[in-house]
Amino acid sequence: MPLPRETLPPDTGGSREGSEFTPLLRDVREQQLLERRTGWYARTIAVNALGLAAVGTGMALLGDSWWVLALAPVLAVLCARTAFIGHDAGHAQIGGSRAVNRRIGLVHGNLLLGMSYAWWNDKHNRHHANPNHIDKDPDVAADVLVFTSGQAATRTGFRGRLTRHQAWLFFPLTLLEGLALKLHGFQHLRRQRGRARLVEGALLVAHVAGYVTLLLATMPLAHALVFAALHQALFGLHLGMAFAPNHKGMDMPDPDSEAEKWGHLRRQVLTSRNVRGGFLTDWFLGGLNYQIEHHLFPSMPRPHLGLAQAAVKAHCRDLGIPYAETGLVDSYRQALRHMHEVGEPLRADI
Repeated sequence: MPLPRETLPPDTGGSREGSEFTPLLRDVREQQLLERRTGWYARTIAVNALGLAAVGTGMALLGDSWWVLALAPVLAVLCARTAFIGHDAGHAQIGGSRAVNRRIGLVHGNLLLGMSYAWWNDKHNRHHANPNHIDKDPDVAADVLVFTSGQAATRTGFRGRLTRHQAWLFFPLTLLEGLALKLHGFQHLRRQRGRARLVEGALLVAHVAGYVTLLLATMPLAHALVFAALHQALFGLHLGMAFAPNHKGMDMPDPDSEAEKWGHLRRQVLTSRNVRGGFLTDWFLGGLNYQIEHHLFPSMPRPHLGLAQAAVKAHCRDLGIPYAETGLVDSYRQALRHMHEVGEPLRADI
C-alpha cells in the first residue's frame, strides 16, 4: 500500500543540514490539504457509475446498428475515469482505512477494468519510491520501450528495430495497453496466495465474463468484435496520453553517483513534469497533470493537488530547485524527443 502521510520517506536533502521537505510538508498540513475529500470522491464515483450504466443502456438500444460504435469512445473515456479512481484508491486518497481503499480499488480495477489492483499497486508504489531510477523504477525498465542509451545498446533484432523508431511507435503501441493490463493481471495471480488470490481471480474472471456477456447480449457478433477492438484501443490510448507526459525526458538518477542520492523533495521534483492547463486538462489527465505535487504527497486527494501547487512552486524557487511545467502538446513533444534521442545510436548503425 502507499505510504500514509504520517510516514512519508525521510528527507535529509543529501548532505544538506535538516530536511528540505519538512517545511513544505508543514505548510501543506496547515492548509489541511492532506485531509480526505470523501464527498467529492463519492460524487465522482457515482457520476462515473451512472455514465457506465448509461453506456450499457445505449448499447442495448443501438446494438443492432453500426451506430453503436459511437459509444465505444465514450466507454473508453469512462474506463479511463475508472482507472483514475482506482489509482487514487491505491494511494489511499479516498477512504480513511486501508480496507476501504482496497475495496474501491478492487471494484474499479479488477471488476470494472480487468486489471489486477494488487499487481498495479505494487508496481506503481515502487515507481513512486524511486521515480526514473533505472535500477528501481519498473516504469523505466527495458521492455518494449527503453529509456537510456545503455538500454538501447543491448537491443538487437526485432527489439532493436522497435527501439530505432520507438518515438514514432509510442502512441500506436498504447492502443494495446488495455489488453496488456488484463494480461498482467492474470499473470500476477500466479504470484499471489490464499484469499487474496481467490478474490482477485474471481473479480478478474467476473470482469471478462461480464464484458463478453454485455457485448454478445446487446449486439451481433461482428458489431461486438469491432466495438471491443475500438473500445480497448482507445482506452489504452487515453491511458498512454495521461501517463506519457509525467516523467519521460526528465532527470534520471545515476545509481553509481553519490551526488545524485537526492532527498525526497529533489527525488520527486527533478524527475517529474507538470502539465499546464485548466479544468479540461485536469479532467482529461485525471489530476496527473499535477505530477510534482502528486509525487511529493501521494496520499493528497486529487482536488487538492492544484491548491498545493503555489506552495510547492514557491518552496522550490526558494531552494533553487527547477520546477518543470509545460503545456500538454509540448509535454508530449519532450517525452517523444527523449525516446527518439535514445534510439539515435541504433539508427546511426543502419
